[in-house]
Amino acid sequence: MKNKTLIIDFDSTFIQTEALDELAVIALHDHPKRDEMIDHIRQITMAGMDGSIPLADSLTRRLAKLHANKKHIDALIIWLNSQITKSFLRNAPFFKQFSDHIYIVSSGFKEYILPVVKPFGIKDEHVFANTFCFDEQGNIIGLAHDNPLSQNQGKVKLVKSLNLTGDIWVIGDGITDYEIRAANAAHVFFAFTENVSRPAVIAKADHTLKNLDEFLYMNDYPRAISYPRNRIKILLLENSHRNGVKLLENEGYSVETFNGSLSESELCDKIQDVSILGIRSKTAVSKKVLDCAERLMSVGAFCIGTNQIDLDAATKNGVCVFNAPYSNTRSVVEMVIGEIIMLMRKIAAKNADLHRGKWDKSANHCYEVRGKKLGIVGYGNIGSQLSVVAESLGMQVYYYDLIEKLQLGNAKKCHHLEELLQLSDIVSIHVDGRSQNENMIDQKQFQLMKNNVVFINLSRGHVVNMTALVEALKSGKILGAAIDVFQYEPMNNQEEFISPLRGFSNVILTPHIGGSTEEAQINISEFVARRMIDYVNTGDTTQSVNLPNIQLPQLNNAHRLMHLHDNVPGILAQINQVLANHHVNVLGQYLKTNEHIGYVISDINREYDKSLLDAVRKIKHTIKSRVLY
Repeated sequence: MKNKTLIIDFDSTFIQTEALDELAVIALHDHPKRDEMIDHIRQITMAGMDGSIPLADSLTRRLAKLHANKKHIDALIIWLNSQITKSFLRNAPFFKQFSDHIYIVSSGFKEYILPVVKPFGIKDEHVFANTFCFDEQGNIIGLAHDNPLSQNQGKVKLVKSLNLTGDIWVIGDGITDYEIRAANAAHVFFAFTENVSRPAVIAKADHTLKNLDEFLYMNDYPRAISYPRNRIKILLLENSHRNGVKLLENEGYSVETFNGSLSESELCDKIQDVSILGIRSKTAVSKKVLDCAERLMSVGAFCIGTNQIDLDAATKNGVCVFNAPYSNTRSVVEMVIGEIIMLMRKIAAKNADLHRGKWDKSANHCYEVRGKKLGIVGYGNIGSQLSVVAESLGMQVYYYDLIEKLQLGNAKKCHHLEELLQLSDIVSIHVDGRSQNENMIDQKQFQLMKNNVVFINLSRGHVVNMTALVEALKSGKILGAAIDVFQYEPMNNQEEFISPLRGFSNVILTPHIGGSTEEAQINISEFVARRMIDYVNTGDTTQSVNLPNIQLPQLNNAHRLMHLHDNVPGILAQINQVLANHHVNVLGQYLKTNEHIGYVISDINREYDKSLLDAVRKIKHTIKSRVLY
């Protein structure tokens, strides 16, 4: 910071709150009108900060209402030490390294400011603030009026009196901080918004800072994290659950949410400066979209499947994809069980009859589920758990899967799909959305099924030929059906649902809600959000769908160099040669590959020439490289 001076405000900048307001909370603890008085004091504080009333009036009026004593200041200091602004706390070494160039200028009071800033290495003689006046009992009775900081334009007068040379920068949240710049006593004013955002102050600022990391990054000063998280833009589509959104916001990322899905062209326009994309099942992330996403690091599918994402293109672009393969399993299973019972008892049809005034108490074609044969097509996470729950109801379970799976309980494996279809009273589909599964259930498959079969599809719409299903319903082949997924699904809740299945009283239609329970959506949103956070913050790819899975140790006192590359021989050797050429000591190194891509993580000493990063990026077959700390 040669030839530069940094002036920092204290209240709502160095600490997260306004100290006098907190002193009021402590001092007025037992006052009968405590809440009313504290609220009034806070209103005066706000008026002084945004310039609605003169600062001198704000100070005098607040002190008159405090009823505070020295003992309350001691309690306040303890509280303020727990309220230091997070980005200041994690960048504490910066203050010690540049203590000769850092000043605290505050309209607050030295009695509580000095004990809070002293551990950061800030010099006592660089702290300027008001001082309290006390009576013999230690009660606060006012402030020293000969101090310029007790007066209007006090910060301007104080800074001018210091006769500082070089560039003078001010970081603060209030109008009095801006006044220093307005009076030409400083060259740049940064409006600090990590703790409070005052529109009147932001409007006058040269720059807005969401945190101290942003300031240090802008000026290439030593800092605790390599990249300000507020610069990491996240786009979440299709009404992501609030829990996941909150986790991402709490990390300091800039999060934008959108209730519906976007078309390919809309997403191409929107994604150009996005670092993390969150979707559900309706949004298609195509190669064209991925090619437009120059800054994209990760895609989170807040659902089970990933067929809506071009995984090959994501891999080639070095984009890490996550999903939630287990989070809604129980919700889907419970819905299937409920629909089996409703269809076997013809509840859907009888409900429709009653709404039309028709009373039909007949037991014709109404059955118990106990003893019935349930055929499960696809014995993955959902199919296998459905097997267990169905068996507990007394059903006989059969399953078919292309991959050899260990059966649970008394479930019996069928070696061919045709075998399962011919013996099952109920057929439930639980396969993934790969293209090979298109029209898996067609006219031929419906003909193989028993008469009065119950048919359920909660997997993917294109798995079932809709024309063949309609014909089987019209012919009476099917006792009842439950369909939750469709080849085309409306983009949002305002679009009309069009389907030839509408109007069948023995068909339960649901709008792709198999996993739409509060429990499932919370589990999905939190799981995917945490996986993306771990990848962005630490490089951990555990449970990634497309990148080599590496679970990384915590990063301590080192920088983490991450390198994604085509899986060709010799890349690790080239990386290590670059590190050796730059005299960099490797503290830990990890490599994992899959068929297409390699992932090398090198934890290195913090001291190195920045040209190292350029040299690593220039290695042939590099897809992406970044450094974390």
